[in-house]
Amino acid sequence: MIEVEVSCELPGVDRAPLVQRLRSVLAREGIADASVGLMVVDADQMAGINREHRDRPTPTDVLSFPIDGVDAEQVSGGPAPELGDIVICPDAANDPLTTLVVHGALHLLGYDHEVDGGEMLARQAELIEELN
Repeated sequence: MIEVEVSCELPGVDRAPLVQRLRSVLAREGIADASVGLMVVDADQMAGINREHRDRPTPTDVLSFPIDGVDAEQVSGGPAPELGDIVICPDAANDPLTTLVVHGALHLLGYDHEVDGGEMLARQAELIEELN
């Protein structure tokens, strides 16, 4: 089972489509059991997170923070592995939030568009087309 914990205090953000998109992406990537945190934050919060973790003092649209990774094994009867956290900032987004969820999820699964020669962004486009 895919468990998603959503933290959002922003008015007007509908959590349901984000959670559904995240679960769909993970299922299509072969993840049947995992825990993921999803935070939706404002520009000031994102700037602080981006500064702390990437030394960039400006807001960005999405950041991912892997924890256990896709190869983590679940101990019998224990909690699902924690893939990590995705942080989304609607104020900095040029893409739909559901697209940013796909992007963030792929990072949690080990994809990295900065070094992979286009593999991640191609997979992202495939997933978005399949899920729309």
